[in-house]
Amino acid sequence: MTEAKKIDPAKIKSFIRRQGRATAGQKLALESHWDKYCLSPQQDFDAALVFGRQAPLIVEIGFGNGDSLAAMAEANPDLNYLGIEVHRPGVGHLMMLLDQRGISNVRIYHHDAIEILEQKIPDHSLAGVHLFFPDPWQKRRHHKRRIVRPSFVELLNKKLMVGGYFHAATDWEHYSKDMLGILSAGTGLKNSSPSNDFCERPDYRPLTKFENRGLGLGHGVWDLIFRKV
Repeated sequence: MTEAKKIDPAKIKSFIRRQGRATAGQKLALESHWDKYCLSPQQDFDAALVFGRQAPLIVEIGFGNGDSLAAMAEANPDLNYLGIEVHRPGVGHLMMLLDQRGISNVRIYHHDAIEILEQKIPDHSLAGVHLFFPDPWQKRRHHKRRIVRPSFVELLNKKLMVGGYFHAATDWEHYSKDMLGILSAGTGLKNSSPSNDFCERPDYRPLTKFENRGLGLGHGVWDLIFRKV
């Protein structure tokens, strides 16, 4: 009998490439603006060269359709934003927003966020990492696919600068408690909550239509903000 192959939990994918169907506008944006906004995973990343300036760098993992990322970048022109998303129509939608609003402080990776963080982002270089409404992988047998795990906390510690922060938000209470436990058990990151659990939504995180509708129905949303010390 051959020995079963062991799988490294740190290498389990936290996403499935659900490509979906892009709209005509998204397709046009992908064709017209790819070289302007998208970065190649095969090339080295130099923030000063990419953005043409030195500024604090914020990474958003899994930006969805990009509405929140575009709003944050537009409201904070003094910051640089790097969005990472595997959903191609979402990448196209964000490109549409950036072009329509003339937003120049955002660049995009259409790739696996963990690989980009590990291979492209210099250590101790990030002012912040955002993870808003990630796939909660509700079924117990799928919990191992959740992106927030001990190896991810170690990666955050490597990539965040001192004083840099990790901000996660979820509308799944179980996942919020799971993240709170994992982040609290790690070393190097300190909870910003005065009660050592969850934070109020900060002004810089936009309230999405989906979230607003859920709040109206009585659904909860939990924000966690941990800072590197």
